[in-house]
Amino acid sequence: MARTVLAFKSYENHAEVLVRNYLLADPFIPYSSVLGGMLVFKLVYDLTQLISTFYFRTYSSLTKIQRIEWNNRGVSTLHAIIISVTSFYFVFWSDLFSDHNFSGIITLRNSHLSTFALGMSVGYFISDLGMICWLYPSLGGVEYIVHHALSGIAVAYSMFTGEGQLYTFMVLISEVTTPEINMRWYLYTAGLKRSGAYLINGVMMFFAWLVARILLFIYMFYHVYLHYAQVMQMHIIGSLLVFSVPSVLGIMNLMWFAKILKGLKKTLAKSQ
Repeated sequence: MARTVLAFKSYENHAEVLVRNYLLADPFIPYSSVLGGMLVFKLVYDLTQLISTFYFRTYSSLTKIQRIEWNNRGVSTLHAIIISVTSFYFVFWSDLFSDHNFSGIITLRNSHLSTFALGMSVGYFISDLGMICWLYPSLGGVEYIVHHALSGIAVAYSMFTGEGQLYTFMVLISEVTTPEINMRWYLYTAGLKRSGAYLINGVMMFFAWLVARILLFIYMFYHVYLHYAQVMQMHIIGSLLVFSVPSVLGIMNLMWFAKILKGLKKTLAKSQ
C-alpha cells in the first residue's frame, strides 16, 4: 500500500513538472491551450452523444445531421459558459486590466492564465468552424463562417501577441447568449415550440442579447475611446482588429437582434 502511494505521488510530481515546465511555460502556452481546446471539443462532443443517446428520447428520432448539430450545440454551450464567466472575471473582477493597476499600458497587459483561456477558445473556434465548413450549410450559413473566422482571428492574434486581451475578453462575454440560442433550438427540435419554456427562453434570449451584444459593445467602444492613445501603441494589425472586428460583429449583432425582437413579438402574440 505504501509503495502504491509513493508511486502515485511520484507520477503526480512528474505530471506537475510537465505541466509547469512545458504546457504552462511561456513559449508553449498558446500551442498547448489551442490543442487542449480542440481535444476538449472532441471529448465533450462524444460525451454529449453518449449522454443524449441514453437520456433523451428525442435524440434517437433525429436525422444524422440533426444529431451532429445536437452534439455540436452541446459543445458550444459548455464553451460559452466557461469563456463568458472567465471573460467577465478578467474584465470586471481581476486587477489585471484595472485602471488602478499601473503596471504598463492596458492594451499590452496579459498573464499566463488569460493567454491560456484565449487559447482554449481558439481551439474551440477552429474545431467548430471546421465542422461548419465540412457540413456547410447544414450547421450554419455564411454569417456563421464570417462570425467564427473573425472571432478566431482576433482571439488568436490577442493570444499570440498578448495585445488587446481586455477588448477580446469584452467581446467574448457576448458568448453568454449562446446557451439561450442553443436551448431554443433544442426546444424547437423536441417539438416544444408552443411550450411555456420556449416563451421564457425567448424572453431570456432577448434580454441577454440586449445586455451582452448591444449595451456591452457600446461600453467597449466607449472604453476604446477613453484609451485611444494606448490602443494606438499596439501594433498596427492589433489596432485595426480592435476597431474592425467589434464593428463588424456589432453590425451582425444588431441584425440578429432585429430578428430576435421580431420572433419574440410573434411568440408573444400567439401566446395571448
